[in-house]
Amino acid sequence: MAIDAGHHVLNLDSLTYAGNLASLSEIEANPRYRFSRTDITNAGGVDQVVKEFRPEVVMHLAAESHVDRSIDGPGQFIQTNVIGTYNLLQSSLNHWRSLAPDAAAQFRFLHVSTDEVYGSLGAEGKGKFTETTPYDPHSPYSASKASSDHLVRAWHDTYGLPVLVTNCSNNYGPFQFPEKLIPVVILKCLRGESIPVYGKGENIRDWLYVEDHCRALLTVVSQGKAGETYNIGGNNERTNLELVRTLCDILDELRPCSSGQPHQNKITFVADRPGHDLRYAIDATKIEQELGWRPQEDFESGFRKTVEWYLSNQSWWESILSGDYQLERQGLNPSEEVQ
Repeated sequence: MAIDAGHHVLNLDSLTYAGNLASLSEIEANPRYRFSRTDITNAGGVDQVVKEFRPEVVMHLAAESHVDRSIDGPGQFIQTNVIGTYNLLQSSLNHWRSLAPDAAAQFRFLHVSTDEVYGSLGAEGKGKFTETTPYDPHSPYSASKASSDHLVRAWHDTYGLPVLVTNCSNNYGPFQFPEKLIPVVILKCLRGESIPVYGKGENIRDWLYVEDHCRALLTVVSQGKAGETYNIGGNNERTNLELVRTLCDILDELRPCSSGQPHQNKITFVADRPGHDLRYAIDATKIEQELGWRPQEDFESGFRKTVEWYLSNQSWWESILSGDYQLERQGLNPSEEVQ
């Protein structure tokens, strides 16, 4: 990641199945960076870390985030996304109350959430999510994130904690764990395996390059108004099938199949995800007009960079696939079978 805001950073992570210290190799020697293996569901551990580090800003990005996993095991999503958020809020509130007036006025708690809390939109062109769109979550994942959003706003309204909330569209880019759609497609192509597409591939998502998201979060935490919500989108709506075909086309150019056949020939349609929302789309007008942020990457440039990164960092993803994790489907009801 090429963004350096000049701050001292303490990174908390419990290193679950998706945690990978190899992703931090470029910054682990930086004297302004520290790592703490801390589980946010452990209230005592979180409280101790906050008391010792005494942060000026808490950026809460920790979450269980894979919808399919939430269908199979919702309990961990409640623990991490709801209880973990409560623990961070309580520790941050106690810390904020201990600060001198000037420091307390500058303190911020940034809660990073998702567009999935808003539910499902109609077909492309029929509206977008705004900061005032009513919540309508449809999966255990989105319901747990909606719960955490409500907690954060309650701690602002009840206790005065200076919070900021962001709701972003689907992220993609380097270092993304290979259970998400983009790396799954790339790695399936590289391994010569079938590329699964849910249903008919008609579900629409707005795609946000991860470094654009990071720049947005820094903008919000430094310029945003306490108590406000900011939607962050990439202005890149595509159906899942369009996205998969785009990735296949890039790989046809950069890493053709040994058979000489297009990668698209490997696309297979599988049973849809239960409760699969049709469309998500973010209206990012507020953050653009009030804070001056806009995405720098478009659909073509961001995905080309992403494919190139996975091609250049084979050892990173091979170490994951050589362990316990496999590129296997999750989130099917027991009675459902792949078509």
